[in-house]
Amino acid sequence: MTVQNTSELASALIRVLKEGKQDTFHDIIKDLQPFDVAVQFKELPVKHRPLFLEFLTIKELTELLRHLNQDEQLHVLRVIGPERSTAILGMMKNNDLAFLLTGLPKAQVDELIAEMKQEEMDNIVSIMNYPPKTAGRAMTKRYIWIHSSYTVDRAVSKLKHFANLATYLNYLYVIDDEKKLIGVVSYRDLLLAEPHALIVDIMSCNLITADVLMKQEQVAKLIAHYDYVSIPVVDETTILVGIITVDNVLDIVVREANEDIEMLLASGKAIDFKTKPLVAAKKRLPWLILLLFIGLISGSIISRFEATLEQVVALAFFMPMIAGMTGNTGTQSLAVVVRGLVTEDLSFKKSLKLLVRELIVGILIGVTCAILIAVIAYVWQGSFVLGIVVGSSLLATLIIGTIAGTIIPLVLHKFNVDPAVASGPLITTINDILSLLIYFEIATMFISKLM
Repeated sequence: MTVQNTSELASALIRVLKEGKQDTFHDIIKDLQPFDVAVQFKELPVKHRPLFLEFLTIKELTELLRHLNQDEQLHVLRVIGPERSTAILGMMKNNDLAFLLTGLPKAQVDELIAEMKQEEMDNIVSIMNYPPKTAGRAMTKRYIWIHSSYTVDRAVSKLKHFANLATYLNYLYVIDDEKKLIGVVSYRDLLLAEPHALIVDIMSCNLITADVLMKQEQVAKLIAHYDYVSIPVVDETTILVGIITVDNVLDIVVREANEDIEMLLASGKAIDFKTKPLVAAKKRLPWLILLLFIGLISGSIISRFEATLEQVVALAFFMPMIAGMTGNTGTQSLAVVVRGLVTEDLSFKKSLKLLVRELIVGILIGVTCAILIAVIAYVWQGSFVLGIVVGSSLLATLIIGTIAGTIIPLVLHKFNVDPAVASGPLITTINDILSLLIYFEIATMFISKLM
């Protein structure tokens, strides 16, 4: 059955679900990618979702879960019941299952995995024992290892036997008698080698590995740097414990990027187009209340310099511009640093170089904007001194704002705090306070010449 577009597809699905036509339902979705099936499920009215899930096969349900968030996954498992849930959990990749179980109460985790096969249960429990956001949490144990004493023929036989259980067949990992990783053989190597050749003679010993406690972001960098489709994960004794694949890395990168954007905007996690107003407000309020109280400091600064404002009312005209420009330049620097921390391994030397670079940028921007606003202030208000006050204040605040947006995330990173928590609104609020303080201090110094 051919469907013209997304809206026609949605209408067709609702129609066949109302009529209970399972065969027609499968005709509609058979050519869809799992991601597209997930999109249709999420767009479907709630009342039609149970039947939608009932019509899906276990394999289709497993693929569906990969494209849902944790809350949606748990909802699906509740709807389809324990028997089908157990079958699905048994088919899921270890790392996907670990993501599903992360943050759940132990009793709920035990309930979900209670009916799984013992080997699968042991695998998932071992993965869950590693700290969150480490390689151990992101790895899968579904890979193929071979012993260094194997022949090519024996290795190929094992590959064929376990092909359905393995996540990737691009590489076979070579271990010794103590299960330590000593080499890797690509599928291409096996095809080109003689059947009776020994694995130890054709394997590559030039290994790039991830420590089981390595941060997931660092693993992503390794795979990106070396263009691998998977990377082996080892413990402190170089024993092979799992692999991380490129699709896992993409999930990690997207998830981390989303978290950083949410933190940068102080908008709260897991807020999308479908989030209810009350939930969205609840997630945003803590940050905004904190910023509200910090913002009161700006009010106290203005109150402190009330006499200066009363004597030169024109100073008030430029307050929003100075505060806004300072906040903007600080946020720009913050974005540059946060992105750099994700894509680069920043040493002290690199951090110092970045700081000097941003200082120069701040000076160049500050001088340009300061001259421009000084001319505007002079033409607008007819006061050369006012132009000097506004221009010099903007120059100083833009430089300070740029430096603050650079230093704060670097300091947080040094103390192992996610630099994205130095969010745009926080940097903006801090820079508002600094800019007003500098502005009024300079204006007060020149008050006699301004009057």
